[in-house]
Amino acid sequence: MIFRLLGPLATADATGAPVPASGGPKVRALLARLLLDAGRTVPVERLLDGLYGDEPPAGAQGALQAQVSRLRRALPPGVTVEFSPAGYRLAVGDPAADVDVLRFEALAREAARAGAAGDPGRAAGLLREALGLWRGPALADVRDAPFAAGQAARLDALRLDAVEEWAAAELAVGGDPTALVRELERSVREQPLRERLRGLQMRALAAAGRQAEALAAYEEVRTALAEELGADPSPELSAVHLEVLRGGTAVPDRAGPPLPAPLTDFVGRERERERLAALVATARLVTLVGPGGAGKTRLALEVGAGLPGEVGFVDLGAVGGTGSAPPRAGRTGSASAEVAEAFAAALGVRGAARLETALAGRSVLLVVDNCEHVVAETAPLVRRLLAACPGLRMLTTSREALGITGESLLPLGALAPEAAEELFVRRAAAVRPGFTGHARVAELCAGLDGLPLAVELAAARLRTLSVDELADGLGERFALLSRGDRTAPERHRTLRAVVEWSWSLLAPDERELAARLSVFRGGATAEAVARVCGAGADPLASLVEKSLVEVRDDGRYRMLETIRAYAAERLPAGDPAIAAHHAYYRELAEAADPELRGPAQLEWLARLDAEDANLRAALRRGTPEDGLRLVAALSPYWWLRGLRGRVAAPVAELLDRVEPTAELGEEYALCVLAAGLWEGEHVDRAREFLVARTAPLRQPYTAFLWSTSIGPLKGLRMGDDPWSRALGQVGHAHLTSSKALFAQALAGFRALRERWGTATALEGLAAHTAEPLPLLAEALELFESLGVAEDVVDLLHRRAAVHEAAGDAASAAADRARAADTARRAGLPARTTPPA
Repeated sequence: MIFRLLGPLATADATGAPVPASGGPKVRALLARLLLDAGRTVPVERLLDGLYGDEPPAGAQGALQAQVSRLRRALPPGVTVEFSPAGYRLAVGDPAADVDVLRFEALAREAARAGAAGDPGRAAGLLREALGLWRGPALADVRDAPFAAGQAARLDALRLDAVEEWAAAELAVGGDPTALVRELERSVREQPLRERLRGLQMRALAAAGRQAEALAAYEEVRTALAEELGADPSPELSAVHLEVLRGGTAVPDRAGPPLPAPLTDFVGRERERERLAALVATARLVTLVGPGGAGKTRLALEVGAGLPGEVGFVDLGAVGGTGSAPPRAGRTGSASAEVAEAFAAALGVRGAARLETALAGRSVLLVVDNCEHVVAETAPLVRRLLAACPGLRMLTTSREALGITGESLLPLGALAPEAAEELFVRRAAAVRPGFTGHARVAELCAGLDGLPLAVELAAARLRTLSVDELADGLGERFALLSRGDRTAPERHRTLRAVVEWSWSLLAPDERELAARLSVFRGGATAEAVARVCGAGADPLASLVEKSLVEVRDDGRYRMLETIRAYAAERLPAGDPAIAAHHAYYRELAEAADPELRGPAQLEWLARLDAEDANLRAALRRGTPEDGLRLVAALSPYWWLRGLRGRVAAPVAELLDRVEPTAELGEEYALCVLAAGLWEGEHVDRAREFLVARTAPLRQPYTAFLWSTSIGPLKGLRMGDDPWSRALGQVGHAHLTSSKALFAQALAGFRALRERWGTATALEGLAAHTAEPLPLLAEALELFESLGVAEDVVDLLHRRAAVHEAAGDAASAAADRARAADTARRAGLPARTTPPA
């Protein structure tokens, strides 16, 4: 079936023969609305708005369901309306072929690609086919429906774009100018002030040998522009006039004023470019949001330059000030006037009052850059222009959304690691010829958050610094990246200026919260932010909206490291958030400790994994005694995750600050173990504390960790909890080679549903049974579920020995290879023999 909307609504079969229409006006309007999105689900709310307006009457949803039922009965075989929780979907065979509107848009896009590829002949043919689909005004007999007026205006504007592109392509290939003049006359009557159209008309007239008429057409449009808009002809139209006066071939056609031309090649963001182009094609207002230096302007210009039709550029960076320190507080209505004048200047209109008149009837995309400091003034103007000018679309860039109904957002954050590295290498090669890469480029780009501007500023420093010096100097990133393009806006010349611009847009309470958020490392949950910073949801949401904080897919809030470093400079030394951060994460670690010995072990390991950076940062905060308690609570986690090497340095720093006492002797001993000390003064003092201890150990892991790291210590009293009893049984079983004790320990750990202890008991029991392989397989599965790489490697070697003893060399070799791979990925030393 073929559905036609480019004219009165009509249906035809595969041969083109008309199919009689059925259904009343409401059903036909519903069909038309669904056809515009054929093959895609349309939400119920959008259908109700489209059919009934912004305020649907009571019972509208029930009426919609009834209309859908009637439409289903009226549709020809093979076409149906599907329902899902997301809305309604009109299922047709091939929407791009079976619906003339979608076919028209697809042909226009393909023609644009052909034109960009330098094939005007193919572009002309595609556009001729596209324009041949039109049988009259779009949606001609359903225009009473609320959705139809805007859609019809959009389609009419696209048709004019196609007419212009077709005419330009025909002129490029030497098409019949007389036929062109005839075809263009109707469009010129519809839009006499459309300058590109008049320029094409002049070029066609000149090519047909009718120079006098071409000059008369110019005078006609020049007069009309002056009288109705108070504007002069655009440079493009004036250039056509000049060529006609000279009697030469008119200059090549251009679609509107040129966008700022880039000075460097475009790197990365291919996926974002595709997504943005798709959004701009379907939405009238799209905003690129993201932190400063993310490359919003460059991406917007890249997409705008690749689109057919007229594209304009409005830069609001200098509105309201010099562009370095926007005077947000205490501004008057003058900023609104400046924004409007910036739009008028970009469009060549004399006076902001004529903006609606200048844009009415034109199909134009405006790229509006740097809106963040004048969002409150820009949003009302954008809304007014979009409402008054159906052919207008806008692509805005901002660190904060405009907040207009119907606005589509595309957040722009860090570059993908590979793209950031490629960007660095390309920009570095420009200042250091022959540069092709370095082992630390990935580390450097990651430290710069993958922000394109930061990466480019770092690459520029290769004139005088090495990659090693850049990577080692990231702790002083603002001093390091203090030289940029001296011709760039001041807010983009240095890394500090980029962040200062965003900071200057914050209210005082937002700045206070942003400074306090700098205490977190690796992000934080909303609960942690509330507890540590004393902030409610509103200020936090505001920082997210202004691109100072990002929300990850897991719901965690995180600052880019560059923003966090700037915010940390503004946090007073005695701010309560510093102590609150340590207290919150010590409380979390102490709550997690007993959970790591029960059925929720994996859940709590994952929770501590997410907070690993914060837990390590908390070690450097609070009193030394608080630090000892935190180390004691985290020791099981570090052991299970194999993280002791990572935390050894901050724990050693804590040891240097602490004055140990018998009261915290056990915690001190665990701190010594976490620091990786096996002998020396700290070890001797810790041993004395443990030997002198008469009360049961507070941390069930203490005896196990001490004995496995330094050696058995007699006289330690284990706790009487079930986990400690089971672990004690494992220890006695090893000393006595008692199969019964291993079995008792296994039963105890199984009752607790604790994975590590169960796996440890299984491993011990396997050495005392005639059928060890099933026990070792279960233990291996448990160790792997915990991610305990060292235990996995040990167990694989033990199982390889069992296979060898049974004469299964192939299985033994497979286990040893798997052990080597696991060790390599975990950064463990390679081993070819089983542990003693």
